Amino acid sequence: MGYMDGLGEKAIAAKSVIANASTSEKNKILQKIAEFLCSNTEHILKENEKDIAQAKENGISDTMIDRLRLTKERVQGIADACIQLIRLEDPVGEILQGSVRPNGMRITKVRVPMGVIGIIYESRPNVTVDAAALCLKSGNAAILRGGREAIHSNLVLMQLMQQALEACGFPRETVQLVENTSREISTEMMRANDYIDVLIPRGGAGLIQAVVKNATVPVIETGTGNCHIYIDETADIEMAAAITDNGKTQRPSVCNALETCLVHKSIAREFLPKLKQVLDKHQVEIRGCRRTQEILGDCVIPATDEDYATEFLDYIISIKVVDTIEEAIAHIRKFSTGHSECIITENYSKAERFQKEVDSACVYVNCSTRFTDGGEFGLGAEIGISTQKLHARGPMGLRELTAIKYLVHGNGQIR
Repeated sequence: MGYMDGLGEKAIAAKSVIANASTSEKNKILQKIAEFLCSNTEHILKENEKDIAQAKENGISDTMIDRLRLTKERVQGIADACIQLIRLEDPVGEILQGSVRPNGMRITKVRVPMGVIGIIYESRPNVTVDAAALCLKSGNAAILRGGREAIHSNLVLMQLMQQALEACGFPRETVQLVENTSREISTEMMRANDYIDVLIPRGGAGLIQAVVKNATVPVIETGTGNCHIYIDETADIEMAAAITDNGKTQRPSVCNALETCLVHKSIAREFLPKLKQVLDKHQVEIRGCRRTQEILGDCVIPATDEDYATEFLDYIISIKVVDTIEEAIAHIRKFSTGHSECIITENYSKAERFQKEVDSACVYVNCSTRFTDGGEFGLGAEIGISTQKLHARGPMGLRELTAIKYLVHGNGQIR
């Protein structure tokens, strides 16, 4: 029996147990996970420091180390996310639709768990708990494969969650960690059709494309965020600068951070110096078009199409001055990954047009793309941001981790 076969068979055995758990039983598990996280914070941080030290030795950038780092506050935040899930409505068993056919059959459409959900992700150890907690609340078993750079953190977090499951009378294998982080095992996981019902990659473009290209298990594509903001000629300058700054610098290593700023030519000379002033506080590198260079000077690195297509995940932003809203929308259509885009404008018709014509999962008017997050949308901790259109799109919360079932009742009807 192969490594993934072992995990898969245990997950199959556990999935029927969690699928039939009551809402109160699932909430009790989440409560226990939160308690175990809080009472073992020092141990978690000690294991996380091993990952941080290894990352520094391997020359990983500061922004990527920030994705990896846990603090007391972040551990508390992970525990709080579990508590927030307790407060959310359980989607399992929700009646979506019902009808009675002319022959007397009653048909009811209900939500049911998917079964076994596989998640492949990078760096951020909070995903280990967020993903497991969402799977548990939605009645699913989970097999999680985090990156080797976070292996010590992930191991201790998984150990605590499995202890919580056992304390509540559920199989510890309801959530499992792929401890072998080799590429070969990842490929096995992508092709574990006998065990995994859906696979969700969460990470950079390289990881997501590797999963999409190699998986035979159904995949929900998430994550890559080449996000744009368009500063319209009617924009409030102070608002535009504050929102762009927040989108770029509040946490540049996440998928909903801004990467490109498009500015209408009539407001560029007033707006760009103001933007540079706030970005300079974070030493943000600017890569811009010729007109951006003319306005801001030699500090601007000439931007290429490659820059406009890049998800930097760093203190780097690309800027382009455009003539019209049509040019801004065309640029977004060319370079966007379909994640999150924003327009800053005081013109209602332009806001409406932008939201209608920009084909991304989340399209904002006058607020930061940093809100593309399950918690901020009231969905609880999310499994990821889907950038595709089949099954789920945007922040994936509890309902997106369910499938549907038709329950049919008759009294002897035949066809």
